[in-house]
Amino acid sequence: IHLATENEQYLSELPEQAGYFKETRIVEFIFLLSEKWHLDQSTKYQAVELLERFMIKQVEQMYGNRGNAKGRDQGQRSSWSSVRDQIVNTFVLRLVSCVQLASKLSLHYNRVTSDTALKFLQSLKYSCTKQDLLESELAVLNTLHFHINVSTPLAYVELLLEVLGYNGCLLPAKPLHQLCVQLLDFCYLTRETIYDTLLKIAIENSTPSKLQIAKFLTVKEDFMLLAVGVISTGVFILNSGHWEQVVEHLHCITGITPQSILEFSYAVLKRIVGSTTP
Repeated sequence: IHLATENEQYLSELPEQAGYFKETRIVEFIFLLSEKWHLDQSTKYQAVELLERFMIKQVEQMYGNRGNAKGRDQGQRSSWSSVRDQIVNTFVLRLVSCVQLASKLSLHYNRVTSDTALKFLQSLKYSCTKQDLLESELAVLNTLHFHINVSTPLAYVELLLEVLGYNGCLLPAKPLHQLCVQLLDFCYLTRETIYDTLLKIAIENSTPSKLQIAKFLTVKEDFMLLAVGVISTGVFILNSGHWEQVVEHLHCITGITPQSILEFSYAVLKRIVGSTTP
């Protein structure tokens, strides 16, 4: 109930720019960095979400609403150019700070120290000091008003798997969990393709309008739907005989319709297989 409420609250306050900083290259960078530093699975998702929320707020603070105004004059264009340069110059440092902060939130002992982060940045030819690292972490914290302990889709997946177990779904817990994590990674890394397929299924049209794309944003950012879709797809891959029972259970737990769960699983499987066949 707590996670569902948190998810609904987030979706009700969703900024128009949500998802801008979940581009594949950014997500891949964070995932590889988390792997390099042997961080807990949940840390990489938390780092992605932290970076996304921080960057949107930072751009808003630095540029305000001028970037959305029509007919911008030369001065405003110059202003945006200046903001963009500042973002580009500090982006990798901010990304590393988000990974650092996410590692500190993890219950596991392994966290990213200043020495580790500094060594990595210097290997990329960034001239940073420990003071720069500290100030960068504080910039993220202040911009997000210290609200950094956000739930990740993995928390939704794990809790739903636990509820399914209590409800009597006889599923292979360990292999299903491992597969769900892999599928969640896959959904993050191929996000645009999966949700583009899902949108076209939902509107029954291959050329969605700008309004339809804008309204679909809440679907793209719905952690509960993502978790349900990942579990459904995992069960279908591991043991399709249990799939209908699990979908019905997921529907009863979350209220998400079996049709929506089916469509999400189809979009993911279509991307995995690379086929246009239903």
